[in-house]
Amino acid sequence: MLESSQMKEVLLYKKLERENIQCLTCAHGCFVLPGKRGICGMRENIDGHLFVLNYGKAVACNIDPIEKKPLFHFLPGTSSLSIAAAGCNLICSNCQNYDLSQGCKTLTEVPGKEMTPEEVVKMALKNKVPSISYTYTEPTVFLEYALDIMKLAKKVGLKNVWVSNGFMSKESAELVIPLLDAANIDIKGFTEEFYRQNCGAHLEPVLETCKMMKKAGVWLEITTLAIPKKSDSPEMFKKIAKFIKRELGEETPWHISQFSGAISWKLQNLPDTPIKNLKSAYKIGKDAGLKYVYTGNIPGLDSENTFCPKCNELCIQRAGYKISDLSQNGECPKCKTKLNIIYK
Repeated sequence: MLESSQMKEVLLYKKLERENIQCLTCAHGCFVLPGKRGICGMRENIDGHLFVLNYGKAVACNIDPIEKKPLFHFLPGTSSLSIAAAGCNLICSNCQNYDLSQGCKTLTEVPGKEMTPEEVVKMALKNKVPSISYTYTEPTVFLEYALDIMKLAKKVGLKNVWVSNGFMSKESAELVIPLLDAANIDIKGFTEEFYRQNCGAHLEPVLETCKMMKKAGVWLEITTLAIPKKSDSPEMFKKIAKFIKRELGEETPWHISQFSGAISWKLQNLPDTPIKNLKSAYKIGKDAGLKYVYTGNIPGLDSENTFCPKCNELCIQRAGYKISDLSQNGECPKCKTKLNIIYK
């Protein structure tokens, strides 16, 4: 165990009797006994105080295309400094970054390269990127680190982007949202059973996070990983599309991504998502009235391009993370319909 002077105290928790603690950072609301950690593995009760163990420890720091997040309607064609610290508050069987999110939870020494918030922002400015993305793992689990970076980023004109599972507490969301410019939130399924069995979590807090962000004016995009036999049924797709349309707005982009068992944590026995299932989800989203629906992880499909929601003119063409923007200042080149795109 590290000395508490080397760590940062958790922002959101309350003390209980006999040095017990309840963490209020995410929707689990973990009760943390003395000497123990919460589900995320990154918050430890030390002598009746809750400390975050991954503060200032970057397990990943890269320059990525913003389209990789995926964000298709926020600063298209730009790069983003992507930062992560270890840990996750979910235990998704399909996790693709499980070495960063799961394997470190029980380690005495939390992995990561020491990087102060000032160094992260300095790196973003040096590389002349317009945004910093908090991604790869779950940013809620490195909330304190993320917030300190976000505050500095705002002061120098950088945008803040979260790529998140959305399973945060209302208190955390209220701290993050005023500093947040855009987010991609996973809606991994649409039943409580799926969230319990596959993620060790619950659906409703995720939906509430989405609604809070949208209401506050954060640019929001949604991603659903279509896992064969688990989260790729037409019924589930219809429910998600209906939720997005009703609660988040028809202009909210929805990304439906192909699952690959070969790179998943515990679902190597499952096949890749059939392309026909993704095409079916795309049609369901469009039929539900969503303006922008995309398929992911399968380059070459027309459904990764942006078409005008009014006249169906090709406006942005994508090949992997490379884009060709045919629009005119965010308008359809043919009929001048606004495309709900935020440019720098």
